[in-house]
Formats: sequence, structure tokens, C-alpha cells
Amino acid sequence: MADHSIVAVFGSMNMDLSVACERMPRAGETVGGSGFITNAGGKGANQAVAAARMGAHTCMIGAVGRDTFGDVLVAGLQDAGVGVEFVTRLDGVETGTATIIRCESDNRIVLSPGANHALAGEDVARALRRLVADELDGDAREIAPAAGSVFIAQGECDLMATAAALSCAHELGFYTIFNPAPACDLPAGAWPAVDLVCPNETECQVLTGILPTDDASCVAALNALLDKGAGTAVITLGDTGSVALGDDGELLRMPALSCAVVDTTAAGDTFIGALAAARLEGLPLFECMAAGARASAVTVSRLGAQQSIPTRAEVERVFDLDDLVQDGEAE
Repeated sequence: MADHSIVAVFGSMNMDLSVACERMPRAGETVGGSGFITNAGGKGANQAVAAARMGAHTCMIGAVGRDTFGDVLVAGLQDAGVGVEFVTRLDGVETGTATIIRCESDNRIVLSPGANHALAGEDVARALRRLVADELDGDAREIAPAAGSVFIAQGECDLMATAAALSCAHELGFYTIFNPAPACDLPAGAWPAVDLVCPNETECQVLTGILPTDDASCVAALNALLDKGAGTAVITLGDTGSVALGDDGELLRMPALSCAVVDTTAAGDTFIGALAAARLEGLPLFECMAAGARASAVTVSRLGAQQSIPTRAEVERVFDLDDLVQDGEAE
């Protein structure tokens, strides 16, 4: 299966519409703005782009409206090398958007999910089965036809569809990654289908009631995530890196890498996409975290969402993976 291994992503596709102003408008007030930009975004699409730019054979499962924004988002995925055969174009529903008002450090965001909530679990399952059959040249009779492949889902699509998709992917043999962003909990019965859960610190607090701030709270939070039924857990901690538990239960810390921070918008998505691509290569978890750390470090040095996500060659020009893994700490 190694030659057929893929990263399949079920998730959101949004067009970000962003404008800056000197102060937030009051009710009924119009204020002047500047610096209007549009960015291709959505956590699912961002993660797919990151995996593809790291060299992984990647496929997107999602939905957009039959409109201009949908055209642009699909074209952007194709340009990044992401397969779009299973991106559904829908009539009568708009492409997802995020309208962002930027005022110094105070951002206000209005998210309209649109087509992102249109797909049901059975739609995703059908796409996964078709995808696996295609990769096997029509022979999907093996016990774990997707063994060696990776499936990623987040919290920006319908939650029941996401739970069903994770269960189907797990049954097919995918290594499943769940990124609960924005913070959301799965139905209890869906957690055993999650091989790796990867929240940030605030999402972790929502899921477990524990804010991971020091070694003890990180260990407690990671164990609480495992108690839900997930196979493995990684928590991203912004500028302090990421943590996981080793085979003996010891805390493993992957440090964040030093870069001039310009925009952190797609950092978490880049981390997950790069981690998935490294997993596709058969690397152990700690080295997958290292791959995520160096890719996300390059991302934060650039402005924007998908356009800030680097290629593998760009990352390798900045960081050496072997040095990064040696710098990691096991505590």
C-alpha cells in the first residue's frame, strides 16, 4: 500500500474577507476602512494544502457553492497539488465565508458556514470508499485497504458528519487525525475511531477542563484526552511548541522554532498538515511533531492563510530536521 498511501481531508473551505479600520463601528455606524484582502481559507483546505506542499498525495473532501468564491477556492487547491475530485459543487447554497474586521489587535469575525455544513456522514463515507477503491485499481477487498494512509477532520463541518466520517475512515484502515477546532467534543462512541487528537491549549481546556500551562497540567490534559478513547494526543501550545506522551508515559516536548512572527493565522493548520505528511512517510510521532514545528515556523513568518503555507523545499532551506529532533526534550 505504500505506493498508494494518501492524505484525505474532510473539512471546511472558506473565503476570508478582511478589512482594517481605526476603530470598531458602533451599532448603526459606518466607519472608513482600508487594506481589504481576500484569502483562501477554511481549516480543512488549509490542512490539505499544507500536506500537499509537504509532498503528500492529498485529496480534499468538502463542498462549496456554485459561485465565484467556490471557483477560486477549488482552483487554489488544484494549484497547490490537492485532488479536488471529491469537492462537491452545490446549487442553492453559498460558499463558506469569514468576514473579518481588523482593528489593531482586536479582530471581529463573522463566520457563515454555507456549504461546509451541507455534507452528511454518508456523503463522506461514499467518497472515502470510492477513493480507496480508485487507489487500489478497483480492488477494495483487503481487510484494511487504506492502511498507511491518513484521514484528517476538524470541527468546522457538521459534527455528526465528522463523527461518522472518522468512524468510516478508521474502519477502512486510515490513520485518523481529529483537530477539534473550533473547540468541539465528539459523541462518546466516536472517540475510539480517533487515532490522534490534536487540539491547541484553549481547545484542550474545553475538552478536558484542564488548561495545559506546565508539565503537570500537560500530562494531566494529555491523559484526559486519551481517557476519552483517542489512541494518541498532541497538544499545540503556540510559541511554546507542542507536547505528547512517550511510550512510557513521559512528557515529550517539541519546542517552537524561532522566526519573526508576522501572522499566525494558518500556523496550527500547517502543523497538522505537515504532521500528517510525515506520518504518511512512516515517521514516529515525535519526528512528525518536528516536521509540523518547522513548517509552521515558516508559515508564521508570512502574511495570510493558504498563501503563507510553505513547500517542503522552502522549509528544508530554513531548517534541518535531524537537528530539530535532537533539540526536542523528553521530560
